[in-house]
This record gives sequence, C-alpha cells and structure tokens, in this order.
Amino acid sequence: MNINPVLKLNAKDDVVIARQAVAAGTWLAEENIKVLSDIPAGHKIAIRHIEPGEAVKRYGQIIGFATQPVRPGDHIHMHNLSMGDFERDYGWGEDCQTLPPAEHQDTFMGIRRADGRAATRNYIGVLSSVNCSATVVRAIEDHFRLHGLGDYPNVDGVVALPQSFGCAIGSKSESMEVMRRTMAGYATHANFAGVLIIGLGCESSQIQDMMNAHGLSDGPMLHTFTIQESGGTRQTIEKGIALINAMLPKANEVKREPIPASEIILALECGGSDSYSGISANPALGYAVDKLVQQGGTAILSETSEIYGAEHLLTRRAVTREVGEKLIARIHWWEDYCRRTGSEMNNNPSAGNKVGGLTTILEKSLGGIAKAGTTNLTAVYEYAEPVTAKGFVFMDTPGYDPIAVTGQIAGGANLLCFTTGRGSAFGSKPTPSLKLATNNALWARQQEDMDINCGTIVEGEETIAEVGERLYQMILEMASGKKTKSEEFGYGSQEFVPWTIGSIM
Repeated sequence: MNINPVLKLNAKDDVVIARQAVAAGTWLAEENIKVLSDIPAGHKIAIRHIEPGEAVKRYGQIIGFATQPVRPGDHIHMHNLSMGDFERDYGWGEDCQTLPPAEHQDTFMGIRRADGRAATRNYIGVLSSVNCSATVVRAIEDHFRLHGLGDYPNVDGVVALPQSFGCAIGSKSESMEVMRRTMAGYATHANFAGVLIIGLGCESSQIQDMMNAHGLSDGPMLHTFTIQESGGTRQTIEKGIALINAMLPKANEVKREPIPASEIILALECGGSDSYSGISANPALGYAVDKLVQQGGTAILSETSEIYGAEHLLTRRAVTREVGEKLIARIHWWEDYCRRTGSEMNNNPSAGNKVGGLTTILEKSLGGIAKAGTTNLTAVYEYAEPVTAKGFVFMDTPGYDPIAVTGQIAGGANLLCFTTGRGSAFGSKPTPSLKLATNNALWARQQEDMDINCGTIVEGEETIAEVGERLYQMILEMASGKKTKSEEFGYGSQEFVPWTIGSIM
C-alpha cells in the first residue's frame, strides 16, 4: 500500500508532519510541493509561503511565529519558528457537550475498602517525612523484598517512598501547605492497606502538624514515629518491620470483586513527548478517556506549564465560567512564577522533545491536551488536592513527570496512563502506570518498557478508535490487577517527588 509520507492534521494548517524521514527533492503530490531539505521523522514541512512575523498553525491552532521567510517545502523548526503572544478566545463553556451515557456498565475486579473507596492495588506504604529518614524507609522495604511475603499473597508489596526534602521550608509557607497535602493524600490512598510515616524528629515538616491539618490519627493501619524518639536508625528499622508484620494479616484479608468502572480515577501524563504524541498516543488515550467518562469515571489532566497556549480550548469546555476562570488563574500564577524565578514558559520543550520534532511549548501543549478527550471540564484542583468530581478534571502541577504524577496520586488517582515518544522510563506506586508508545520505532527499540504501541496510527495501520478501544480494555485489566511493564521492573519508589515551591533555606 502506498501511503502519503506526510500527515496534514487540520485543513487550517500551514504545515504537514513527516510520517518518517523525508529526503530532499521528494514530491508531495497531495500538497503539490517539493521538499527542499532532508526532513527528520516527525518534523514539520511548510506547505505555503510564510512571511516573518506570521503565525504558523498546526492542529488548526497557532504553534508559533515565523522568524524569517519560509518557502513551501521548507523545514520548519528552531531555526525559523519562535514563541510569540497572541489573543486567546476563552469562549467560556461554548464547546460543552454531553456525551450519551454508556449503554452497558463496565466493571473491573477491584478491592473495596472499608470506607467504600475502590482500590486497584493492595500495598503497605512506608513514607519518609524528610530526607533524613529516607535511608530508614528504604531499609524497611529492603527487608520485605529480601524475605518476601509468601504467607500474604493478597498483598502486592511493601513500598518505601523516600523523599529529598521535608526540611528548610517555612512552617507557614505555601510549600509546607503543599507538602502536608501531598503526605496526607498518600497516607490515606485507597491503594494502601496500611502506612507507616517515619521522620527524623526535628525537621520542618513535622508529622503531627500534617496529621492535625488533615484530621488524621494513628491507628492499627496507620503509624507515625521518628528516628530520634525510637532510639536511632537500627531500632527505628526494627520497629517499622515489627509494625508491618502486625499489619500484614489484616492487609491480606482483601478479595477482589466486581466494581463499576465509574470508580476509576485515571491520571493522564506524558513524558519524553515527540511530534507523534499529539497524533497517536495522546488522541488514543483521549478516546479511552471519553469512554471512561461515559461510564461515570474520572480522568485527571495536569502539567499546567504544558497546556500553555492551549488553555483556551479547555475553558471552552468548562461546565461553568467559574471553572474556566480557575484554570486561567493557575496559568497567571505560572506566568508570575516564571517572572519571579527568571525563567519562561517556553523553557519547555526539552532537548529530547525538540529532536522529536516539537518546536515550541504551544505546539507541545496542543498535542498534550489530546489526552483529555473531548468531554466537559468539570473541575480544577490545586496540587495534591483530593479529587472528588466526576468526569474530566484538571490539576495544577509542574510539567516534570515525577512531581506531576505525585500530585495526581495524592489527589486519589488509582490508575495512570503515561504516553511517551522518546522512551521515558517511568512507573509509580501505589498507583500502577500503563505506558503508551507513540511510534513504531520506539516500540521496536524499547518494547520491554512499553505496554501498548500507538505507532500503528501514524502508519495508517489502525485508527485512533481501534487503538483507543484496545487501550480502554487494558485500563480495565490494569485496574483488575494485571501488572504493567513498569511494575514488573519495580519502578515507583524513586518517583515519589512532592512539589517544593519557593525558597529552600
């Protein structure tokens, strides 16, 4: 089958995208142009003459402005395209639509907690409140990894979540508020049957302050203590092991049962994106998200710095103007944050993103929001806030993957889908992560890390709907306990990275 070597994504576009590397001199019959230089796979080719200062469109939206004259057939990238500001039409709620409810209620084999929440995994967690106790929590996890959990087959594992901060931040600062909210979200996460929280004792992030702020107290399945009060490192490790041994019989009592898909809270993330992300994996995930929302489930889009330039497309889907304005308030916070810290929103894309064909944050953002499907934006949350709304929601986080996912999990996400074009190695605990490859080359090169290949969409072998249907079924299987590739490799402990905002003193 002869296939067009380029893709045009929208009738309004000024560029086409190379499916694979395209040699100089190639005639593009459908566009009636000759390619003027070698074009790497995934990169953009101009299909009309563009003057300096003119807007350039992809997905029918502005991705930047020409910095020099561009001819039809030219490569468009860092050398001739740059950021620029433009007027956004927020169109509050104008694109809201109500999808018909699902004809059939789908279920997964999940775990029903005593408080009624649905879990997809059954871990015991060991959290450090500060870097000073990170070694201790790792030692406790190592003990159970070495000796195993043979007598407790229904427990997925004992997982340590060490962190690098927890001190040298103000007790009344925004950073401390976020830290406490994050710790509380993990301490009460449905995928944990029991939790230990261990500190040093003299750190800024006092465990009892976090417990008081969020109405938590010690009990049979939640224990808090410090190295200083326990008599030192060895005795703290021994105490932690003993407490977990006491919790294991209770944790093992769970049995999986049918639970409606409406109780899935799905985190959406992309890392190591490329030009194909917005063509294959992200829209396929968006298709699955629409199906989940039709079932009454929840999907969390995040990474505020990676919706920049596409936020107006989300405000048009906001169920109320208040929801839309809350999103824009977070955008303005980020603009101010960048001014205060001497950075800029276009620091993103990364070097790898650019090699993969992404030129500006505007272009990256437009592809990134495809993960969120087409349904209404029902709520906007700050970092690590508990997610209670149903449907498609947004959480304010940085674009850095571990920090973003940590916030989503703290908010209650019990599953994660992670798209990548460059080949990110990532996983999370206690929430499992399903990895989506955007292109066939990545799938062939790094299949041991990827759970599903979406590159067949780019090659015209499958439709977005076909891949989206397969992905949706895989989400239900993951929710039912099927291990993902990142789980098999043991990813998740080092990816716990709470967002530390502002000064470290």
